[in-house]
Amino acid sequence: MHLDDYRRAPETVDMAAEERAIRRDTSIATAVTLAGFGAAFWIGPAIADLPSAMADRLGFAAMCWAVPGFVLLVGILMVSTTRRFSPEDIGGQAARPPSERLAIKAAFLQNTLEQTVLAAGVYFALAAVAGGAWLALLPVAAGLFVIGRVLFYIGYPRGAQGRALGMGLTMMPAALGYPLVLGLALFGG
Repeated sequence: MHLDDYRRAPETVDMAAEERAIRRDTSIATAVTLAGFGAAFWIGPAIADLPSAMADRLGFAAMCWAVPGFVLLVGILMVSTTRRFSPEDIGGQAARPPSERLAIKAAFLQNTLEQTVLAAGVYFALAAVAGGAWLALLPVAAGLFVIGRVLFYIGYPRGAQGRALGMGLTMMPAALGYPLVLGLALFGG
């Protein structure tokens, strides 16, 4: 695997290998998320006072969501700083495709924005439907978001296989969180 695998010609991509890597890393991310959520649910209430009043639960969700929000801010700063010092990119996205030095940062920012929106929905919905031990999942989700974004960015030059684990760790708390919120809303928690 080379550092520019994300720019390979489509006819050179081994889709079976890409899919195997994505499935493997998504499975790892799912297992890590479930383990983290399970540990948080059982241990979290013993080590922290988790809020029970609705306003306090939503405040807790906001504080946890500030972590993905900060990662989004970092992505924005990476792109804007690169544009500011790049003659090829100073004209903005509408002027031309991003330069080599901006391309990965712009892709990271776009994906981070998408993931931050997904995270916000889960964080606030979970806080709206449940309190107590369920809220302990939110700091774990925020931590996985940071780890996932770092791995996604570092792995991006290696193509889909390089960014799959980071993508999985970022997304899996939301992918598992939305059905959890639905279950708690329908059946209580």
